[in-house]
Amino acid sequence: MQDILLVSDLSKTYASGFSALRNIHLAIRRGEIFALLGPNGAGKTTLISIICGIVNPSTGTVLVNGHDIIRDYRAARSMIGLVPQELSTDAFETVWATVSFSRGLFGKPADPGHIEKVLKALSLWDKKDQKIITLSGGMKRRLMIAKALSHEPQLLFLDEPTAGVDVVLRRDMWELVRTLRDTGVTIILTTHYIDEAEEMADRIGVIHKGEIILVDDKSELMRKLGRKQLVLQLQQTLKQVPSELSAYALELSNDGCELTYTYDTQSERIGIVALLKDLNDAGILFKDLRTTESSLEDIFVSLVRDDQ
Repeated sequence: MQDILLVSDLSKTYASGFSALRNIHLAIRRGEIFALLGPNGAGKTTLISIICGIVNPSTGTVLVNGHDIIRDYRAARSMIGLVPQELSTDAFETVWATVSFSRGLFGKPADPGHIEKVLKALSLWDKKDQKIITLSGGMKRRLMIAKALSHEPQLLFLDEPTAGVDVVLRRDMWELVRTLRDTGVTIILTTHYIDEAEEMADRIGVIHKGEIILVDDKSELMRKLGRKQLVLQLQQTLKQVPSELSAYALELSNDGCELTYTYDTQSERIGIVALLKDLNDAGILFKDLRTTESSLEDIFVSLVRDDQ
């Protein structure tokens, strides 16, 4: 699949000496939803700001559909839409006027049909003549997306798009993002909601301390770094795990009533069969069992912790 965004050897060091980004290499495929995860201060917003032309890089290059963001700024920037984390609009302007104005900022000719289409897609059409100050927080968040889509970008950045909105609106936002992707828009999403990335993203990138520490397909990430646990509820309490079962690295609960076996998601199920046989041979009987599987949040936390 063709890359729409190519970041090469990108670094940013501020005048204070603080190094916000170091040797970033990133390729975003056309038409995908890419989730960029990282703790506060990891460099997510700095990276987005450089790509969008808000902050200048110290070293490296950024190409948007082949256009350099510095040498060919107008062409590159016209392909990018940005929905910042912070809401910032002219409170006393109308919805229609502010979205139309945003389109004009990119030198695009007036297109009432496109503005109408965007506002209807975001459930803002009935608010088109209202002043922004009268909108709810959720409506203002949608308006920011409408402004970012006004000039028909090919690459859309959503920086914490559902921060501070209720659960129902979050679900509506997810559906909107999928719809945008289906129309050909490439989406880069930053979020603190891990379930949001798990629900929506095609690929996941993790940034920590100014460096990209991992990029992978979501399914591959879950497969390679995920783990499963088999929890056995015992018929009788145990004081300790028999030595003949040490190879399984079983964990015994504090009350001695449960044994937990942790295994890699790529492991063959034959390992569980062997465990159950060896438990039976050791005279350890169980009355119930359950399995659990690590979530993307578990993987993210372990990656960041391991990189401390």
